Amino acid sequence: MSTLTLLAPGDEFTPPGLELFDAAPIISGVAWFTKPVLLALLSTVIVIAFCWSAFGNPKLVPRGVQNIGEMGYMFVRDQVARPFLGKDADRWMGLLLSMFFMVWVWNLMGVIPVLQFPVASHIAFPVVLALSVYILKVYLGIKHQGAIGYFKNMMFPPGLPKPIYVLLAPIEFLSNLIIAPFTHAVRLFANMFAGHIILAFFSLVGFWFLFEKLTPLGAPLGVVGVIMTIAMTGFEMFIQFLQAFLFAMLAAMYIGNSLHADH
Repeated sequence: MSTLTLLAPGDEFTPPGLELFDAAPIISGVAWFTKPVLLALLSTVIVIAFCWSAFGNPKLVPRGVQNIGEMGYMFVRDQVARPFLGKDADRWMGLLLSMFFMVWVWNLMGVIPVLQFPVASHIAFPVVLALSVYILKVYLGIKHQGAIGYFKNMMFPPGLPKPIYVLLAPIEFLSNLIIAPFTHAVRLFANMFAGHIILAFFSLVGFWFLFEKLTPLGAPLGVVGVIMTIAMTGFEMFIQFLQAFLFAMLAAMYIGNSLHADH
């Protein structure tokens, strides 16, 4: 939604709200095909094209896209996979690398001119991704530890006084099977949701007081709005990268915990 559509008629300044996230169908009669869906599909194409260019025909001495791809690969391997998966890190690098780049591109859509909508600010997308990790986590835990062993290791860690388990067991169950997947999705969603509103607010302040309501008193406020928009865009780009890193890191941690109970 463009900034102009957020301007109220007359002299009243109306800050942006939840209407920012209203997604009308792009094609009439196709209710599911909205802007977030289009950007999610575009993000998928971008990630596939990038990975294909970087790793499809690798050279001994990396250059260009391959060099960037290898830097991303080493970052995910050293900062995400190996700390939580150890010797199993290489086995899961395809999933973790794809997840990191996908979430990062989702988020970057929020600061790309014209597009200007972070895909993860729609809760459905983080939920589906987090749910996929959750299903994989439970499947691997049961496969490698057995159904009884998985829940026993989760709810009854060894070495504690038995009365403690009365309180600890339900807490561990809720934490691992209910709260963890919920926070995995909501953390990403909430940061992108809030960041999009903040950027829209400051950009609207700058536009309104510099172009729509130019007064001696309002002009400095408009300048502040422009400066804050630039500053917050830089900060938001850092948060977008950080949330992609955290999402992939938590996925690696959940997979590691399912593969090895002692983690």
